[in-house]
Amino acid sequence: MPGGGGRRQGRSPACSRHAALVHNAGQCRHHNRKTDAAIARRNVTVKVLKRRFLAGICVGLVALISPRTTIAEQATKYPSRPIHIVVGFTPGGGNNIIARLFGQKLSESLGQPVIIENRPGAGAILATDYVAKSAPDGYTLLIGASGAMVINPAVYARLPYDPVRDFIPISELGSFPLILIVNAASPLKSVSGLVAYAKQNPNKANYSSSSAAFQLATELFKQKTGAPIQMIPYKGANDSVVAVIAGEVTTTIADAGSVWSQITGGQARALAVAAPKRMEELPDVPTMKEAGADVDAVLWSGILAPKGTPPDVVRKLQDEFMRIAKLPDVVSRLKLLNIDSVGSSSDEFSRIIASDIARWTEIARIGNVKIEP
Repeated sequence: MPGGGGRRQGRSPACSRHAALVHNAGQCRHHNRKTDAAIARRNVTVKVLKRRFLAGICVGLVALISPRTTIAEQATKYPSRPIHIVVGFTPGGGNNIIARLFGQKLSESLGQPVIIENRPGAGAILATDYVAKSAPDGYTLLIGASGAMVINPAVYARLPYDPVRDFIPISELGSFPLILIVNAASPLKSVSGLVAYAKQNPNKANYSSSSAAFQLATELFKQKTGAPIQMIPYKGANDSVVAVIAGEVTTTIADAGSVWSQITGGQARALAVAAPKRMEELPDVPTMKEAGADVDAVLWSGILAPKGTPPDVVRKLQDEFMRIAKLPDVVSRLKLLNIDSVGSSSDEFSRIIASDIARWTEIARIGNVKIEP
């Protein structure tokens, strides 16, 4: 109406409330959609995390169980391929004969070939180091002689292997008695006579030696008797014995295998055996202790595996080698070489190695015997 007296145009309160409700409902729906999306994303994330968590548990369980299962399966199936026995000397020697004799019997009982590998050099250091670094699966074994396993650690300032840390002893297979000899034409007929001669003739008395093992055995003899005999080095055990026969040196200590033919052939005279008891084949030759020198110097050869070899595999090999060592034909064949068949347990062999290392190390220290590699 003219004059401005009419009602002002605009939304009524009811319409405003309706619009607000519609607007709020829209916001709610939008908010709900955002919330639903967030919940969905969270659910997906939780599911992914659960899957990852469960996968992690499975991986952990596999890591824990699989090695044990593998070791158990290895022991059950062992051996499933040829076994290699490594010898650190050339073919033909006592260690090689032991390896082939025991290897043949082991092959027959386990049903797999046993291959003898000769890796000579550096006093068996090369072969010993090779096996120490081989896979610990029972398929690479070492014929470890006392020279490499307990004498070398006593005289070498550095070695590429550690006989205790790097190996598991399986069984001592054979022992070698050492014999003190002189030329059969020598006026020296006893240990006491040899000692007296050396003390009266310190510039003339000497001995031949071809390895650290024989040198330390003679050093022990010197320490027990006070005999001032000087070492003359030779390349091999046979050369060392020949030197006595030829009159180049006064005496030598060598294994029975190296001197046996000269003793029985009348070219060499055995003065004493460096063992706890007399040899059956030389009943009239006294032990060192009986002859007045408390010297026990028996060398040995045994079978060892790299550290980490499964215990069940070690036990299986131990039982086999102990059994083989007692076979009558094995005992008799070794006896022909003047080797005593032993067949000790793994624990017994471990104690022998530890004891011998300590003993020979002390003897080398007193005698100031050291070899630079």
